[in-house]
Amino acid sequence: MNLFTDIRALVVEKLDDLVADGVLPAGLDYTNVAVEPPRDALHGDMATNAAMVLAKPAKCKPRDIAEALAAKLADDPRITTAEVAGPGFLNMRLEVYLWQSLVTNVLEHGTTYGQSDVGQGKRINVEFVSANPTGPLHVGHTRGAVFGDALASLLDYAGYDVDREYYINDGGAQVDVLARSVYLRYLEAHGQDVAFEDGTYPGEYLIDVGHELKAEKGDVYVDQPESVWLSEIREYASNKMMDLICADLASLGIKMDVFFSEKSLYGTGLIEAALKSLEDKGLIYEGVLEPPKGKKPEDWEPREQTLFKSTEHGDDVDRPVKKSDGSWTYFAPDIAYHYDKVTRGYDALIDIFGADHGGYVKRMKAAVSALSDGKTPLDIKLTQLVKLYKNGEPFKMSKRAGTFVTLRDVVEQVGPDVARFVMLTRKNDATLDFDFDKVLEQSRDNPVFYVQYAHARVCSVLRKAGEMDFAVDDATLMAADLSNLSHESEINVAKKLAEWPRLVEIAARTHEPHRVAFYLYELASELHGLWNKGNELPELRFLQEGDAATSQSKIALARAVAVVISAGLGILGVTPAEEMR
Repeated sequence: MNLFTDIRALVVEKLDDLVADGVLPAGLDYTNVAVEPPRDALHGDMATNAAMVLAKPAKCKPRDIAEALAAKLADDPRITTAEVAGPGFLNMRLEVYLWQSLVTNVLEHGTTYGQSDVGQGKRINVEFVSANPTGPLHVGHTRGAVFGDALASLLDYAGYDVDREYYINDGGAQVDVLARSVYLRYLEAHGQDVAFEDGTYPGEYLIDVGHELKAEKGDVYVDQPESVWLSEIREYASNKMMDLICADLASLGIKMDVFFSEKSLYGTGLIEAALKSLEDKGLIYEGVLEPPKGKKPEDWEPREQTLFKSTEHGDDVDRPVKKSDGSWTYFAPDIAYHYDKVTRGYDALIDIFGADHGGYVKRMKAAVSALSDGKTPLDIKLTQLVKLYKNGEPFKMSKRAGTFVTLRDVVEQVGPDVARFVMLTRKNDATLDFDFDKVLEQSRDNPVFYVQYAHARVCSVLRKAGEMDFAVDDATLMAADLSNLSHESEINVAKKLAEWPRLVEIAARTHEPHRVAFYLYELASELHGLWNKGNELPELRFLQEGDAATSQSKIALARAVAVVISAGLGILGVTPAEEMR
C-alpha cells in the first residue's frame, strides 16, 4: 500500500473528470503530476502540483485548474478538505481513518511494506569496491563498499534484479609490485634480512603470505631470478589478497555475486572485440590530440594514436585507446570490460568510484553509450573521502597495513552495524567525518543510536506487555480497534509511516540509499516524540494499566514503527537492536 500513489490516482481520476466536463483539454500528459507531503505540515497532509504543471499545456490559469480540481476532490470520502494555496498548489487533508488503517496495513505486510515493483525486474549491475588486489581494504573502500551494497539492496527492494560485481584490477604493474613484496617476505621467512625499497608494500599483512609460500614451495624460489618466480608468485599473491579482501567485505556482511578479472581481458580478444564494435560504428580513428591544457607547445610532442570519438557521445575530448608504440592505454581494457557488461544484457549499469576518478566519468559514459547504441544507461557514483577522528584528533594509521587505516580497523573499533549506518548518513559525494567516539555516543546527535534506540524501545514495550499478560502478537495487533489513535502525535507517526513506500521509490530512482538513513532518523524522532509526550499525557502511553484493548491499539502503532525501521535497516545492512547496552 502506497497512500501517496492512491491519492495521486485519485487526482488523475478527477483531472480526467475535468477533461470530460470540458474544463480541461484532452490529451494532457500527467507524467509530472505529483502528490507529496507539503513543505509545511500545517498546510495539510498531502499537496499536488497538478494545476501548476498542467496550466501551460492546458492554456489555463493555474488557480482556475486548482479550484476546479479542489471541488472534485472534496466529493471523495477520503478527503476532508482541498484548499488552493499560492499561485495554484493544492493542499489536501485526509480522513483520520486512513492513517489508522495504514498501521494495520504495515503489520499485515511486515517488512515487505514499502517494497515496490518500480524496477519491474530490470537487470542492473552494480560494480563497487574494485580495489587493487594488493592488500587489505582501507577506510575509503569501506565507504564505497557500504554504499554499493546498500544501493544494491535498495534496488532489490524496489523490484530490480541486481548483481553485485567486483572488478579485480589484476592486469597492471601493481600486481608485479605485490609479487616482489611477497617474495621479500618469503625470503624473510627463510631467515634472510630484507629491505623494502620505495614502491614495495611493507605492510605486516604480507608476513603470513610469505610464510605460507615457504610452507608450500620450500626453498625453490630462494635466490632465484624474477624470471623463475614472478609469474607464479604474482598469481599466488593476488589470490591470497582476494581472499583477504573477501574476508574484509564479509566482516561488513557484504558478499559479491560476480568477480571479473582485468587479466582475463588480455590475450583473449575481448579488447579487440570491443574496439572492433566501436570501429564498425565509425568511432575509431588514427589522429593526433591537442596538447593538454597548461602545456607549452615546446613541451608537447604530437604523436599519432588510435583514438575513440568519445566527443560524439558527450565527452569533452576524444580519448586514446592505443599508444603510438602499439600498446593499449588504460582506457582500452575499461572499454572492453564495459563491453562485456553490455553484452551480458543488463538494462542499466552503475559504477561506484572513489573521488579521485572524477576524470573518468564522461569518458566511461561515452564508451557505454557508444557500445550500447545509447540503450544501456551508465550511472557513475563518486564516493568522497572519509576523515577519521578519535577524541577529536586525527586517527593514526594502521600498523598492520603500514600506510593507512583498514576496513578491519573501523569494524573492530565500532562494529559492522555502526560502521555501515554512519557511512550512509551523508550523500556519497559529500565528505564524511567519522569520529570513533561520537559514533558510539548514546545521544540524539548520534543517528545510529537514535534509530536503534527507537527499535529497542518498541521491543521493550512488547516485553513489558507480555509481563502484563497482554497479547501482542501481530495477529492480535492487526485486529485491534485503532479508532482511539487520534492524538496529533500518534497521527504524525502514522503519517511518517505512510511516507516509507514513496521514499523507497525515490531513493531507488535516484540511486541514493542515504535517503533511507535520513528517513529512519525522522521516523525514530516521531516515535521518541510520542514516547516523551506520554510523560506529560498518560493516555498516550503505549501501556495502559488494566486496559488490554487500548494498550494493543497503541502498541500496534509502535510495532508498525519497528517493522519499518527493521525494513530500512535491512536495506542498509544493519541488524535492528532489541535492547540497548
